[in-house]
Amino acid sequence: MDLREIADRLEIIDLLGRYARAVDSGQWHLLDDVFTPDAVIDYRSAGGIRGTRAEVTAWLAEVLSGWPGRLHLIGSVTISFDGTGPEGRDEAAVSAAFTDTLAPSREMVAAGTAGLLRGGGWYHHRVCRTAGGWRSRELVEEQSWRTITG
Repeated sequence: MDLREIADRLEIIDLLGRYARAVDSGQWHLLDDVFTPDAVIDYRSAGGIRGTRAEVTAWLAEVLSGWPGRLHLIGSVTISFDGTGPEGRDEAAVSAAFTDTLAPSREMVAAGTAGLLRGGGWYHHRVCRTAGGWRSRELVEEQSWRTITG
């Protein structure tokens, strides 16, 4: 692995962290630095929608307003470069395990509080190198499990 590949891998891992930060903080404009303008995002496995960056950002802002306490943990990242650029690393398939917790309040709530959601699965991204750095042009969420307290 050369220094360029190490730098690319670190930037892609940072991209995943920026995604989590944008969603968890509700700073939706930050997704502009995660996804390409023409990105397709697919949350159907979790009961969500599939759409463009703009469509999904608006949907997330509406749906997640009911859970102001949000936290994603992302790990177990695999990156497979398969691009055609001069270094052969302008595109990559990225998979990362995640768990998330969505809470109906930012205050302390009991574990059995109604509306507390927990889940996990895999995020599958197709990323590409852009003038602004690595960006995701496709995200498919693979929901593995979900619990909710009612």
